[in-house]
Amino acid sequence: MARTKLTGAPDPTLRGGSTPIAPEQPLSTGGKILLTGVGLQLPDRLEYENWEEAGQKLARIADSSSWCLGDWMIYGEKAYVDRYRFAINAIGLDYQTLRNYAWVCRRFAPDRRRGTLSFQHHAEVASLGTAEQDHWLDESEKQRWSRNKLRENLRAHRKKPGAAAPQPAAIPQLSVAQERIERWQSAAEQSGRSLEQWITASLDHVAQQVLGDVGRSA
Repeated sequence: MARTKLTGAPDPTLRGGSTPIAPEQPLSTGGKILLTGVGLQLPDRLEYENWEEAGQKLARIADSSSWCLGDWMIYGEKAYVDRYRFAINAIGLDYQTLRNYAWVCRRFAPDRRRGTLSFQHHAEVASLGTAEQDHWLDESEKQRWSRNKLRENLRAHRKKPGAAAPQPAAIPQLSVAQERIERWQSAAEQSGRSLEQWITASLDHVAQQVLGDVGRSA
């Protein structure tokens, strides 16, 4: 079974040029831990501190993959407009999950992403204006809030009398064929709404179906 060592140089026998997850840094300082295609191989004896350290590093790897997949998705949408979805299907990734990752990535340029906080921390505040995003991420860092604690505090803040409403955030401009705009306009008119109201309501409905309560800041 092919396996990737989490220490040392890339294994040249792996197909596709697979490389260690963290070649510059061992997953644990207390024993060799190997990553395979179906899980971890751990030594028979491993100190608790080393086991915990490995878990922390694995969590960071999993978290960074959300950012990486989101950035990958954004690039594909721009560079391969007619083909990127074929790649997603061929690889076996979930399209909607990637869209969610990409949305968060668009809301946070790389220089605004906090390495001390998880991707999900950022997702919780992604719908807010820039100043509010920074405020809540600052508090999360200072107070060492978990994602769930951040969500809890956001909800409590919104229930306070006189709390400021979230600042509206602009969405990316879309290039849409004229016939689609006319079709949407017709649907909006039949529902008794403006085009903007109809689009917003439609997106909210789809988002609720897909996400449920995940990533919602309300």
